[in-house]
Amino acid sequence: MIDQHTHTKYSPDADQKTTFLDYVNQAKSLGFSGVMVTDHVDYDSPDPLFQNIIDYRVYFNEVNQVRQKTGLDVRVGVELGYQKGSISKMKDLVSTYPFDFVIMSLHVIDGEDPYYGTYFQGKTQEDSIRRYFEVVLESVKNFDDYDVYGHLDHIIRYGAFEHRRYDLETYGELIDAILKTIISKGKGIEINMSGLDDITLQTYPSMDVLKRYRTLGGKIITIGSDAHTYLDLGRYFNEAKKILLEAGFDEIAIFSKRKPSFIKLNEVLK
Repeated sequence: MIDQHTHTKYSPDADQKTTFLDYVNQAKSLGFSGVMVTDHVDYDSPDPLFQNIIDYRVYFNEVNQVRQKTGLDVRVGVELGYQKGSISKMKDLVSTYPFDFVIMSLHVIDGEDPYYGTYFQGKTQEDSIRRYFEVVLESVKNFDDYDVYGHLDHIIRYGAFEHRRYDLETYGELIDAILKTIISKGKGIEINMSGLDDITLQTYPSMDVLKRYRTLGGKIITIGSDAHTYLDLGRYFNEAKKILLEAGFDEIAIFSKRKPSFIKLNEVLK
């Protein structure tokens, strides 16, 4: 088992004391076979914290040193934030460095990061969620050099709304178009477990979306903790197994050199 969504000190929103070695030691303690680090790259972010892009020459060198020192399988991925105006930079990054895994995700919508709340001003909850899915659909149509889509539907985490759920039927046409595009291009999605620790108390995406993805023929799915500190590595992975089995999956994808291998759920989790 490898947790395929983790963040180190190289992500500005992560614990700035968390190193590659911390994750390696935690992986060993959990009995995991390796680590996948997927630090943030969000080109042209409105948030000053994300405007300093990782120097991947330094990054890969540090990872190699940790591999040699510990003997553990440390894989390098990236969580690449989509913006339409940043596509050429995204393509250049992915073609320049030998990533094992690329997550595409959406953190900025129409120039606004929902985390800060201004995105929701003047919008109803339905308008806010619909616009999010519209831009997700744009992203999967416009950019192909990724492997899985990250934390699909996590927009419900944000905004000063009372209810943290949405009706799949309300956005069904959009969500189906997103999932069909992902599947037709040979890409996948992740089940992101971080929501079980925040206000929504659910995975991203929701069970309804997971089931719909499977019904439409979706096969490629990864499990990620979205850890921003090494202590969260592998969080809720046993719950992930139960959820995925209920949604109709019997295996997960593990990526190396941008290629998935498929592992039976019953072989990797209790």
